[in-house]
Amino acid sequence: MPPEPSHRQWVLAALEENESRLVRYVARLLRGDGEGARDVVQHAFLRLCDQAAADVGDHVDKWLFTVCRNRALDLLRASGRLKSLEELERQGLNRHGRTDGDPATKAEERELAEVLRRMVEHLPAAQREALDLWIEGFSYREIAEIVSKQEGHIRVLVHRGLTNLREHPRVRKWMQEPPTQRNHIARFQSCQK
Repeated sequence: MPPEPSHRQWVLAALEENESRLVRYVARLLRGDGEGARDVVQHAFLRLCDQAAADVGDHVDKWLFTVCRNRALDLLRASGRLKSLEELERQGLNRHGRTDGDPATKAEERELAEVLRRMVEHLPAAQREALDLWIEGFSYREIAEIVSKQEGHIRVLVHRGLTNLREHPRVRKWMQEPPTQRNHIARFQSCQK
């Protein structure tokens, strides 16, 4: 039986709003496997098609991130790349700053984004995941619900992740420059307080 038009529109709206964010998040969980990430996201949306909108409620984005996370972890376990979250722990931005038309500024911001992305990849898995979701705009409470941890623990993970990034020599150098030169560093400076 095909879904009702309103249900179909609800799923399509969720797809349009969340697909790219989910693919980025899952690709990071799968350590760069973009094709696998797209498969996981497709699985989540197929599951969403079978769900009643009332069951998911107003939190379709959290529901999708939770389903994607669980599916990605299942795939990692099945492939032998992950035995448990504890093993993932042992292994081991996409907020847009203001840009003006200056090509040099844009190049610096692209370079900084790439450096920060590489630094985030080297964080412990739990910090990386919490920071990834925080960067995607989720609140601490929402992140806690997605990853099934306490909100206080998520706050600690995000704080430690940001602290680890701030302690990197390149970030320290960038943070010492006036904020008017580096508006994209303001996010880290505001978290120091």
